[in-house]
Amino acid sequence: MPMLAIGDTVPDITLRSHQSEEVSLSGFQGKWLVLHTFPLAFTGG
Repeated sequence: MPMLAIGDTVPDITLRSHQSEEVSLSGFQGKWLVLHTFPLAFTGG
């Protein structure tokens, strides 16, 4: 997948919340959303 740029549309993905619930980005359609990830979490790097 190519890198996203500011203003790009994010593909609909499903992630697990910190409460182990599945959350889809489509559930936030029309709302502001900040998606924060920890790319090196639990990788030992």
